[in-house]
Amino acid sequence: MDIKGKVIVITGGSSGLGKAMAIEMVKQGANVVINGRSEQALADAAKEIDPTGKQVRFVAGNIADSKTAQRLIDEALAHYGRIDTLVNNAGIFMAKPFTEYSEEDLAVYLSTNVVGFFHVTQRAVAQMLKQGTGHIVNITTSLVDHAIAGVPSVLASLTKGGIQSATKSLAIEYATKGIRVNAVSPGIIKTPMHPVETHEGLSSLHPMGRMGESHEIVDAVLYLESAKFVTGEILHVDGGQNAGH
Repeated sequence: MDIKGKVIVITGGSSGLGKAMAIEMVKQGANVVINGRSEQALADAAKEIDPTGKQVRFVAGNIADSKTAQRLIDEALAHYGRIDTLVNNAGIFMAKPFTEYSEEDLAVYLSTNVVGFFHVTQRAVAQMLKQGTGHIVNITTSLVDHAIAGVPSVLASLTKGGIQSATKSLAIEYATKGIRVNAVSPGIIKTPMHPVETHEGLSSLHPMGRMGESHEIVDAVLYLESAKFVTGEILHVDGGQNAGH
């Protein structure tokens, strides 16, 4: 698959999976526009992604703010002229017993995982309709399909489960318009979110007995990018977690 010259917008792109995606996509010749809340973290990530600065741009701010979402889309169009792919990678996760979630926790979950998705995706789809082509990849979680007793995560399932359903709904709505919509549903991936001392316990939650690696999620996104007859797909990359435990 050749992504050289493609323009890819990635939310949550200053660290973890988002940054790993951006690094690999730029290496393969794509232009990326990343978003995150911290301008300094984004600037540092951009230097790592592409020291020349030619293939990467960044927009700082909370995408739950519609103005930030619009600036992100505008940045891609101003510098690269189009948007080929949107990766909705931004998201938060807090494992808590249901009765211990606060109203603030609920508001933060909805803001990041749902409202931000809505604002950016709506604007990206409008541009893709003008182009007659486009691809959206949503990053969800296998906990949506396979809850784990030791990982209480109702708000993750409530919000990312909604995104998973929206993936299929959007895929059908735009199937004849040249726009594909898919999702990658990861298990627990080795990122800075998980301290090294937790890795052994987290590995045991997967039937394959290990955590996932960032490049395995990147590979899944790149596969979906190349799979022109695939839309509405929820691709589980979770060491078998979705199949059973």
